[in-house]
Amino acid sequence: MADSTPLLSDSDKPPESKRSSRSLDETIERCIGGFGWLQIFQAILVSFAWVFDAQQTFISVFTDAQPSWHCTDESVCNNFSNICQLPKDAWSWDWPAHTSIISEWGHECSTSFITGLPASSFFMGCLVGGLVLATLADSTIGRKNMLLFSCLMMSLSSIFTVFSSNIWIYSALRFFNGFGRATVGTCALVLSTELVGKRWRGQVGVIGFFCFTLGFLSLPAMAYVNRGSSWRSLYLWISVPTILYCILVHFLVHESPRWLFVKGRKEEAVTTLKSMAQTASALTMSFSNVLIEQESGDDNVDIYSSIKILLNKRWAAQRLAAVMVTGFGIGMVYYGMPLGLGNLSVNLYLGVTLNALSELPASLITFFLIGKINRKESLLGFTILSGVCSVMCVVMGRVWPSLQIAMELISFFSACTAFNMALIYALELFPTCVRNSAISMVRQALVLGGVFSPLLVAAGRKNNLISFGVFGVVIGICGLPLIWLPETRGGTICDTMDEEENKQNEKAAAAIPTLA
Repeated sequence: MADSTPLLSDSDKPPESKRSSRSLDETIERCIGGFGWLQIFQAILVSFAWVFDAQQTFISVFTDAQPSWHCTDESVCNNFSNICQLPKDAWSWDWPAHTSIISEWGHECSTSFITGLPASSFFMGCLVGGLVLATLADSTIGRKNMLLFSCLMMSLSSIFTVFSSNIWIYSALRFFNGFGRATVGTCALVLSTELVGKRWRGQVGVIGFFCFTLGFLSLPAMAYVNRGSSWRSLYLWISVPTILYCILVHFLVHESPRWLFVKGRKEEAVTTLKSMAQTASALTMSFSNVLIEQESGDDNVDIYSSIKILLNKRWAAQRLAAVMVTGFGIGMVYYGMPLGLGNLSVNLYLGVTLNALSELPASLITFFLIGKINRKESLLGFTILSGVCSVMCVVMGRVWPSLQIAMELISFFSACTAFNMALIYALELFPTCVRNSAISMVRQALVLGGVFSPLLVAAGRKNNLISFGVFGVVIGICGLPLIWLPETRGGTICDTMDEEENKQNEKAAAAIPTLA
């Protein structure tokens, strides 16, 4: 306690502290503007939550897959026969029935609504969870505790899924799984980027995308090793490590000092900054002259105050609407492409692996170019490229089938890059007091696109124009609202709505003489 006295006392201040008031952003930059080993460790540990996020998101590609089968009575059966019109003793599964929920519970002839219900339930859970939990990280429990709660709920619901006895119980548990998963990526992204200075904000944000790629890539490997075993074991493989991860986060990760300051928990924020300080001078820095602009209204009315604040400000509502529309188009392609691989003439394990690998260059491009490229123009370009290649996937399937998977990979790669850019762009468009809520809403739009994807994939099993064609048109059109948004590259990160509004007014005032 004695060590923290100089940080909070108004007496015996060092010469540096007697200067005029500093903004919160300037203060945090002085303390953690560099990128020390502690920050690297915490950024990587927090971002590792994306690994489990990816595994939960795409696990249904394997657990809910339509298994391959073969004829046992060639007098009434051949490989082109309709399995639903054959006697039960005329065919058999290539693998044991317990490798997929379809074969174990006998849903090979069920409607697409029944077989697609678990995946749709998961995305619906993500939607509901995002709406219910979106503002808690901003308003009450903070980024770290929200991350812990989400990961634990996601893991425990996966363990309970192992005990499902039919597709209805399984779908219900997948709903709760999605409910818990809804805020994992958002909290991990916001917390990791608020633990570093603005110079490293973009690069740290991309670490999460690398971890998501790692989780996605690990799925086909685990599924291939597990291909003769029960689908239940695949859920255990991804849920047990998540519990161990939560223990590490609880003991080793700090809460966001920005959030602590904004919520008035100054002593905790000072302690956190002191433990992460990059220079000796930061240890004796006074925090009594830190200026935190207060909102003109009461921002603690209820847990949905962040969303209310966003909607009450016209500029914030316009930004949120534009990014959410773009996110909807990106989500439809991003979540729909892997689900639609079964409709293409490619091995499922190979197709998923190639899709997962295509996330690597997307993350690399974002990591190395995030500080050099404009957010708005690059995001608009990738959405258009993804749309064109998705439509070309349909064309190549009829003209040049061998190039169909190439078009699919380019479209998915573009959607992956746009996904990464959209989250970083949203991170910089909104101030600290509503940032977590805004990004949660953007992720909800991404997930909403994913809700429609299984329906389009099911409808496109006979005609890819209904799936891949619609994917391309939607993502291309949804990227257009970005034209009216401001560019954020190289800008300062604000902490309150009034601060952000003042910054925009200053930019507008500075532009008037230029235009004149």
